[in-house]
Amino acid sequence: MIRFFSIFIGTLALLFGIEMLSPVQQSLVHPWTGCLAYASAHIMQLLDGSIIAHGRILQSSASGFGVSIEAGCNGVEAAIILIAGMLAFPSCLKHKLVGIVIGIVAVQGVNLLRIISLFYLGQWNVQAFEFAHLYLWQALIMLDVLVVWLLWIRAVSRQTPHPEAAVPHAT
Repeated sequence: MIRFFSIFIGTLALLFGIEMLSPVQQSLVHPWTGCLAYASAHIMQLLDGSIIAHGRILQSSASGFGVSIEAGCNGVEAAIILIAGMLAFPSCLKHKLVGIVIGIVAVQGVNLLRIISLFYLGQWNVQAFEFAHLYLWQALIMLDVLVVWLLWIRAVSRQTPHPEAAVPHAT
């Protein structure tokens, strides 16, 4: 347990430190955030042709309402927490890499739902938007990370032979 928490905290510190570097922000995080805005707009345009995206901003050309996807709302931090948890858990590298890829897709999928729901909630009621943005969706994204990690642990534990299972029992 101490080993897990040491690796987890060390990996978190390292990955968050790397994420905060200006070159990483400029070359990876900001473009990713823009991609989220465009992906959200593309999904929303299936039902509402007035939605546009420019940079990190998602906006309705009909109402003028818009939101800017900022740091902490792009799912990067949630993905870092998931990656740290998977890297700290004892399993083979292949299982970790598969889990990280699938986990990031799952976290970002939920994050797209978050962005879209917050956009429409903000058009409807600013106070409800603030509550959902600051409290409800923060908890739900972290719950998503936890559920994905627990499902991954369950899958990994089923694929990993247990040493005690190989020991024959005397009868």
